[in-house]
Amino acid sequence: MKVFGLAGWSGSGKTTLLKQLIPILVERGLKVSTLKHAHHKFDVDKPGKDSYEHREAGASEVMIASGNRWALMHELRDEKEPTLQELIPRMTPVDLLLIEGFKKEDHQKLEVYRPSLGKRMLHKDDTNIIAVATDEDFLESTLPVINLNDVEAIADFICKACDFNHIVRKAAD
Repeated sequence: MKVFGLAGWSGSGKTTLLKQLIPILVERGLKVSTLKHAHHKFDVDKPGKDSYEHREAGASEVMIASGNRWALMHELRDEKEPTLQELIPRMTPVDLLLIEGFKKEDHQKLEVYRPSLGKRMLHKDDTNIIAVATDEDFLESTLPVINLNDVEAIADFICKACDFNHIVRKAAD
């Protein structure tokens, strides 16, 4: 399973880009999954639902399943937050696992950068970032720079970086 990440500051457009990239990559024949890091307390469950009540009662894990999907929720309680390397093996193998966030972890990444946020560029301190996608017309970087709005070009770059060369979109004649 190939792993490729999107890293950037909050508000840079990582989720928007992923929502556009996934259907393109799937259309190219790849089976794609995602793994997202959340910096804040989050809950995928709702008070009053049985699965929520099970967790609140102290269950370490709760799995909920239906004919359409299943989900496993694991309560960390007093455990440390797992690393990306600990989480990846929990994923069902696919062709490409796209990682959103986990910007300090050790995997190939594309930096999603918007100068308008006023934040520093991440790739200056992270050798795992191999390209930058930005909405800036004249961004100076030693890395390849891709227009953030050219999602097909970003998909091409990810396919090449992950050695899916046989499925890279063919340029129009």
